[in-house]
Amino acid sequence: MHIEELKLTNYRNYQKLDIPFDDKVNVIIGENAQGKTNLMEAIYLLAFTKSHRTSKEKELIRWDEDYAKIEGRIKKRATSIPLEIVISNKGKKARLNHLEQRKLSDYIGVLNVVMFAPEDLTLVKGPPQIRRRFIDMELGQIQPRYIYHLGQFQKILKQRNHLLKQMQREQNKNLVMLHILTEQLVEHASTILERRFVFLELLRKWAKPIHHGISHELEELEIVYSPTIEVLEGASKEKIESSFLEKFKQIQDKEMERGTTLIGPHRDDILFYVNGKDVQTYGSQGQQRTTALSIKLAEIDLIFNEVGEYPILLLDDVLSELDDYRQSHLLNTIQGKVQTFVSTTSVDGIHHETLKKAEIFRVTNGTVFL
Repeated sequence: MHIEELKLTNYRNYQKLDIPFDDKVNVIIGENAQGKTNLMEAIYLLAFTKSHRTSKEKELIRWDEDYAKIEGRIKKRATSIPLEIVISNKGKKARLNHLEQRKLSDYIGVLNVVMFAPEDLTLVKGPPQIRRRFIDMELGQIQPRYIYHLGQFQKILKQRNHLLKQMQREQNKNLVMLHILTEQLVEHASTILERRFVFLELLRKWAKPIHHGISHELEELEIVYSPTIEVLEGASKEKIESSFLEKFKQIQDKEMERGTTLIGPHRDDILFYVNGKDVQTYGSQGQQRTTALSIKLAEIDLIFNEVGEYPILLLDDVLSELDDYRQSHLLNTIQGKVQTFVSTTSVDGIHHETLKKAEIFRVTNGTVFL
């Protein structure tokens, strides 16, 4: 799988752009604030329909314009597929093969992307929401139906929290409605948890040997899912449902007192251990970075194993954050098999065969030069 062509109209600081890409490695060089990360973001958005940098879609539209458009032509299984995202004040439209897609789950997963940026180094040491977002985005790529359950869960969670807040303020004990919303929430929460368990097992399978190799075979990585209910990984959906319902009964008074939902996938976490020690708390910066790199490289193999094609890799200003050894390991892994986009202020000091053979683009103030 690779992007053959990218077109931008009124996107961030790009008024018009039409650019073909090499199917191996494309290096985008530019000073800060010139538009190189905007290019990476556009490819990411073409895959996921949302930015990794902002939730305010108005920021994606060029100043004084009414809309922004991202178009891409991807090659997948010898077929050329046009994708398009249009963002305006009226909302967002996603088109696949020129046909508008009403459901995100019918669009997401066509273009598979793995992004590695400096903020991904906080995957290990950052707050739990970063790890939850990571698992949701990656799982959504290989199982688009997961996005539906996640969306339904978030919608019902909002309704349930609103009701709990009312019960807290007004002492309005509408228990019938609370029980209905709880059952609806549990239905989707159980599916989310069941699928996260399966995904994590796949991630372990690929990440452990990669981490072992990067660490000169001195470290063993373990990844543990930490749910808000007492249930073992691999439990059936029925077992997860019954565990949720039982726990919700136990904490009903506490939830009404606090005015919020206290358990569920929105409060879960993922824990990383190296040689039995919690990397977030006790790991060195090097161990934290090796863990983050191992997870990102594992995504590439995981997606290939699940969908039959390698994803596109976006390395956004991250090479300068890695030492020579980790740089080499990363570039050796992708060499010749993954279409890769590397954004950087300079390739000076990065001596690797992969970059010597790359297509070089230079970005200055929203203009791209070959």
